[in-house]
Amino acid sequence: MDRRSLIKQAGIAGVLAAGVAPAVHAQTAVRWRLASSFPKSLDTIFGSAEMFSKTVKALSGGKFEVSVHAGGELLPPFGVVDAIQNGTIEMAQTAPYYFTGKDSIFAFGCAVPFGLTARQMDAWMEHGNGRKLMDAFYANYNIKSRSAGNTGTQMGGWYRKEIKTAADLKGLKMRMGGGLFGEAMQKLGVVAQNMPAGDVYQALEKGTLDATEFVGPYDDEKLGFNKVAPYYYYPGWWEGSAELEFFINAKAYAALSPEFQAIVDAATAVAARDMTAKYDTFNPIALKRLVAAKTQLKAFSKEIMDAGYQASMEVFAEHEAKSPEFKKIHQDMRSFQRDQLLWARYSELRFDTYMAGVKL
Repeated sequence: MDRRSLIKQAGIAGVLAAGVAPAVHAQTAVRWRLASSFPKSLDTIFGSAEMFSKTVKALSGGKFEVSVHAGGELLPPFGVVDAIQNGTIEMAQTAPYYFTGKDSIFAFGCAVPFGLTARQMDAWMEHGNGRKLMDAFYANYNIKSRSAGNTGTQMGGWYRKEIKTAADLKGLKMRMGGGLFGEAMQKLGVVAQNMPAGDVYQALEKGTLDATEFVGPYDDEKLGFNKVAPYYYYPGWWEGSAELEFFINAKAYAALSPEFQAIVDAATAVAARDMTAKYDTFNPIALKRLVAAKTQLKAFSKEIMDAGYQASMEVFAEHEAKSPEFKKIHQDMRSFQRDQLLWARYSELRFDTYMAGVKL
């Protein structure tokens, strides 16, 4: 009896029992290391890396294992791109806009002011030109990218004082995640500071920071920001969504068998979906807890939103004037966004607006 007939008649259980294992089990074992930019305490973001590792091991029958290391364990949180580029590690999990100091284009892999929502970002990356454009850029750093999940629209951050007008932003010392948002806020007079999330609480408590933005209710509650900054603003206009990414060493990926490459691709998709679903599940519950604990929830005024929009468009124009590649990617994203906004007007926006006004 040949292999094909055996598989047809016995099924996969019979194949394994007969010792005719699938191709993946005949391969040499592979061991990779993944360094995250995030702490283990953030089970939403860091959990995506753990889910990836778990899925790879399961799909490969233990032949492919990825050890996962929290920010600071194996590498500094902001050292992962250099480590991928020089081949120190095979993978990283991070927020691409942390690395705009290298090139402002990194921001498009994560979030830009007044950018795409989570679903729009997913569509642009996977079926628009986003992944193709970003991977062409990332090739300069020996990187292939895959989604690690999306936070959805973020909150506007925690403030030690009320922010009623754009003038109240002047001189404000604020921790920001990175990217073009910092440049836009600097135009509004904010003193932008980039630091790991774990250092922010103490800085707010001591008054060396006046404000911070991070993600949303679930993560922010874990970090305790409500205890040192009572005003919680929304929305985070600089992050209509934030795409977290798996950065993969391109040479290491190319060295994998086609089966193992398929496992990496499948496992990243599982991890990305899991992260986004966690945020949508846990954020509303955490927000209710924060409000019950006397957090003062406030919306940014239209004046502040308009000022932020104008400053952001100035930043985009400045970067477009300096970099044809930046302009190409930005204009592609905005073209995609215009179509998405048109569709949303007739679909989710109208539906969501109605549902927000009825009693369930």
